[in-house]
Amino acid sequence: MQFSIVFKTIGLLLMVFSLTQLPPIVVDIIYHENEAFSFAIAFALTFISGLLLYLPFRNSTKDFRIREGILVVVSFWLVLSLFATAPFLLSESLSMTFSDAFFESMSGLTTTGATVLLGLDDLPKAILYYRQQLQWLGGMGIIVLAVAILPMLGVGGMELYHAESSGISKDRLTPKLTQTAKALWKIYLSFTAICALAYYFAGMDVFDAIGHSFSTVAIGGFSTHDASMGYFDSMAIELVAVVFMFLAGINFSLHFFVWRKKNVFAFFKDSEFKTYLLMLSMLIVIVSVYLFNSGYYQTLEEALRYGIFQSVSMATTTGFASSNFSLWPLILPVILIFSSFVGACAGSTGGGIKVVRILLMFKLAMKEIKKFIHPNAQINIKLNRRSVAQSTLVSVWGFFSLYVIAFVFIMIALMFTGMDQVTSFSATAASINNLGPGLGEVAQNYGSISESAKWILSFSMLLGRLEILTLMALLHKAFWRF
Repeated sequence: MQFSIVFKTIGLLLMVFSLTQLPPIVVDIIYHENEAFSFAIAFALTFISGLLLYLPFRNSTKDFRIREGILVVVSFWLVLSLFATAPFLLSESLSMTFSDAFFESMSGLTTTGATVLLGLDDLPKAILYYRQQLQWLGGMGIIVLAVAILPMLGVGGMELYHAESSGISKDRLTPKLTQTAKALWKIYLSFTAICALAYYFAGMDVFDAIGHSFSTVAIGGFSTHDASMGYFDSMAIELVAVVFMFLAGINFSLHFFVWRKKNVFAFFKDSEFKTYLLMLSMLIVIVSVYLFNSGYYQTLEEALRYGIFQSVSMATTTGFASSNFSLWPLILPVILIFSSFVGACAGSTGGGIKVVRILLMFKLAMKEIKKFIHPNAQINIKLNRRSVAQSTLVSVWGFFSLYVIAFVFIMIALMFTGMDQVTSFSATAASINNLGPGLGEVAQNYGSISESAKWILSFSMLLGRLEILTLMALLHKAFWRF
């Protein structure tokens, strides 16, 4: 293990991250709410810590291997979440314990959207902006951003990209990794800017439009209001949110190919996209029809409005709420929570198992049924008209096995902290799928759960964000053999 290159890289990344604590100072200068000092201290603390880690190893030229890549990714998310707590702890407007601050920053950076804060409407704008910005940075992955920067600083990034990128999609958009990261971020920035403008023209003020564009494109779910999207009570705003949640849930590689070919029909040549669209459509129909037939909403227009919004929000693992879905007729909240298990497409900013994995597992199940009927048949599993390698299928089942094992252990651990079954199940799903809202005790907020439960859920969020395998590899004894 080349620890020198690990420390050098984490130091560099921390110094880069420290710069993100400067924009909230500008926000505070605009709104005059006396939060600038806490962010200035946080910036200095983060930058100096990064510099102290970097300087002793600045001349290290050792090669970056896959083990160092995994260690940097996991360490950096933990270290980043640790330093991201500083503004929460230093702010005089908040009285947060370290557990609460770490939970909030981990939730932001992993784009989970679970929060322990109450009274968001009354908090300083700098704090609110900072929360939204954390999600925006976490959305595409701070490591992908780093991949575009690190080569200029003399540190290669291939291993980092493989460790952090979401899903099984490892599509290379351009020949060079740096150019790939830049291409992804151009798409990400474009979506954010257009989303912010759309929110503004739909009726949000400038601050809310920018803040919600950050958490929408990141599929994060943080809001600047306790009532989330329900605060605005606007069909136009909800429509903008639905469109951009849907777009952010699509593989960003696919967005790039569609843009490059200038042909929107290229979306419909992708198996995962077609499955994503089909599953979302089915969920919307089921939820909307059930809401109308049960009499929960009196008109079909209302049932469709809230059914479409909440279905897209939960299925893409965004976690926005336009109404309190936990109070809907009994089966619907459970269906919505279960939709987050599938999640968004691989290579998107969403969480969950990912549509392409579910699709491949379904195809594999169909193959086994056919082989049972026709034992001598040679059946290939195809995706986008190409045969899927056996190693890919094994990795999909390997991921699913680890996912189930991790889910069961986390849920049992939460029950040991005193949570009831519904709360522990939904909290596990909401954290490992990077969703946010759950049911029972965590339907609205996570502030009332125990300190130990917050740490378990923080671990679960990181596990989900790093696609389980990255973190599990670090915990295996074979990883540390020299």
